[in-house]
Amino acid sequence: MKLGGKGDGKTDSTKAVDEAWKAACAGTGKQTIVFPKGDFVTGPLNFTGPCKGDIVIQLDGNLLGSTDLALFKVNWMEIKRVDNLEISGKGKIDGQGAAVWSKNTCAKKYDCKILPNHLVLDFVNNWLVSGISLVNPKFFHMNMFKCKNITIKDLTITAPEDSPNTDDIHMGDSSKISIIDTVIGTGDDCISVGPGTEGVNISGVTCGPNYGISVGSLGRYKDEKDVTDVTVKNCVLKKSTNGVRIKSYEDAASKFTYENIKMEDVANPIIIIDTKYCPNKICTANGNFKVTIKDITFKNITGTTSTPEAVSLFCSDKLPCTGVTLNDINVEYAGKNNKTMAVCKNAKGTATGCLKELSCF
Repeated sequence: MKLGGKGDGKTDSTKAVDEAWKAACAGTGKQTIVFPKGDFVTGPLNFTGPCKGDIVIQLDGNLLGSTDLALFKVNWMEIKRVDNLEISGKGKIDGQGAAVWSKNTCAKKYDCKILPNHLVLDFVNNWLVSGISLVNPKFFHMNMFKCKNITIKDLTITAPEDSPNTDDIHMGDSSKISIIDTVIGTGDDCISVGPGTEGVNISGVTCGPNYGISVGSLGRYKDEKDVTDVTVKNCVLKKSTNGVRIKSYEDAASKFTYENIKMEDVANPIIIIDTKYCPNKICTANGNFKVTIKDITFKNITGTTSTPEAVSLFCSDKLPCTGVTLNDINVEYAGKNNKTMAVCKNAKGTATGCLKELSCF
């Protein structure tokens, strides 16, 4: 506010925020940018480094994204090449997406114009975000690329269930990512782990309604890197379209552990490995499958599903999934007149302590 920002929910404060960032980035030691209580409207924000010191963004008030799409080239908030950054507080980052969701045409055509993402991190190291809320983005809530040592904790991430492409947290080509004690409910993937990512820890997360926790899509582009060392523990999924899911086209390799997960009325199959994921008909029906999916552990997964297929493993007949472990899987169909079932194709592994209907090996 000392730089001219106004928290009246109307005045454009973009210039004031830009000046605050430039001053903080140029300062040595620990620099703090404070958003006091109020509603600060901005257009696109570029927080670009490298910076001379460590920066804390203290969000006590709310940031509101302008609804004028003409202002945005790509994204709303972009953080690039910044190390040692913290964003914390009790405020909201609100994209005001409801005003522009009708302009999203991605459900109708593959080469659609992408609306601005909420918060984008490129080449960011040692980032902590805690306590704040991400609300109603125009497109993705958070997208990370080439990031390392990222901790996301105690966040609330929300958008209406029918909001288009409001994925919560997406990451690609990143490492050492922790998502802890966060509540998420939006219109797309709760958390999606993209190619080239390793060392992901997801713990204490509540998801729903949304599309669940997904790995992929993998193998969509040539020379994509593997996804390895992903652990999902002590999570709850509520009324989501999917539970835990691996979705790939033709070229991918994966290694994951899912443990202590509770499903509450999850709509589609609870555990899915799908090596023939083919949305928008952009892949070939008779592709040369090069998928390597192995060493996947599902342990102590309980609760209910609203469809009979509690376990669905669809793997390539040319390269079957191997090393799949189903341990203490007890998810039951909540409907009447149908029994819980598993559908396993071209999958090899072991099943112990599971419901009889789910022991598909």
